[in-house]
Amino acid sequence: MSEVLIAAELRTEFGKGAARKIRRADKVPAVLYGHGTEPRHLTLPGHELLLALRTANVLIHVQGDGVDELVLPKGVQRDPIKGFVEHVDLLLVKRGEKVTVEIPVTVAGEVIGGALVDQQLVTVSVEAEATHIPSGVEVDVDGKDVGFVVTAGDLQLPNGVTLAGDPEALVLHVVAPQAAALPAEEAAEAEAPAEAAAE
Repeated sequence: MSEVLIAAELRTEFGKGAARKIRRADKVPAVLYGHGTEPRHLTLPGHELLLALRTANVLIHVQGDGVDELVLPKGVQRDPIKGFVEHVDLLLVKRGEKVTVEIPVTVAGEVIGGALVDQQLVTVSVEAEATHIPSGVEVDVDGKDVGFVVTAGDLQLPNGVTLAGDPEALVLHVVAPQAAALPAEEAAEAEAPAEAAAE
């Protein structure tokens, strides 16, 4: 995974007023923590940060004002209406260090016979080296039929990446189309008035 370089400034003013002032300047207040160090308060450029956060588990190189660190965004607060980033927590990481992250699960291919894919998990928790976090994991359902099941333990993870969650957790299964169940439901509904009349 490539690193995104973002300029950082140390933040010396705190509180809601200071945070509003930072956001008016199209910047984002951030806190850098981890490895037993004292939390450091930073200010990051809003646009660059927003672009970086479009990538899941993006590795950010924050640099400036005596700060030169690799970090992972661990807590992102967004404005509920406008969607801009209001605050971000940054976890300090080092090359070679293992971290636990959520990665997206995507589905590829077409199932057969009008069957449907019922995806239960859209992300899975994995442990990976901080500078080699996979962008996601893909499940191929091409040509699969009703009854095909994939658990977290079945996922084909890249070398060096291990599952951090329950291997028995259901990721997806292929099920019969809902339309096939409709005639039975309609039959049950048709029987109900007849039973009521018999009473």
